[in-house]
Amino acid sequence: MKNLYRMGALALMTASLCACATVTRGTKQKIEFTSTPEGADVKTSEGYSCVTPCKTKLKRKTGFDAVFTKEGFEPTTVKVRSKFSGGGAAAGAGNILLGGIIGGVVDGSNGSLNSLTPNPVSAVLVPVTLAPLTEPMAAEAVPAAAVETAPAAAAFAAEAAPVTEAAPAAPTE
Repeated sequence: MKNLYRMGALALMTASLCACATVTRGTKQKIEFTSTPEGADVKTSEGYSCVTPCKTKLKRKTGFDAVFTKEGFEPTTVKVRSKFSGGGAAAGAGNILLGGIIGGVVDGSNGSLNSLTPNPVSAVLVPVTLAPLTEPMAAEAVPAAAVETAPAAAAFAAEAAPVTEAAPAAPTE
């Protein structure tokens, strides 16, 4: 009978150690979004959205892209990755050393051994610049005063230009 109690106690102890990282760290992580300037809209590829500065909890298991947008600024994308972390490694090692192999499998599959990086997720937004003029100006866009003075300006330029004699052309055969 004593052995039965010991086996039961051992089973309960082992079960309590299963998924240690899941219990101690959780499957979600607090993450912060910031931008310069503040007030940018953030949308993640996981469906979360907010206005900077903001904080939330997101799943550790997979990374995501965060797109920062604000009127008058270029959109900026920051890649956030889910990486195996030191805190998760300690909890996972505890599972394996103390007999919780099932817990190690659970922790490894649900993302609790990982951390999202970078955290905080920060973006420096760049102001939109004016696009260079690629098409020539239409005749309608030229002011009338400029059209009227163009012949006079051409005549003035011709008078002011120095006169040079042309060298005789080389004979061709």
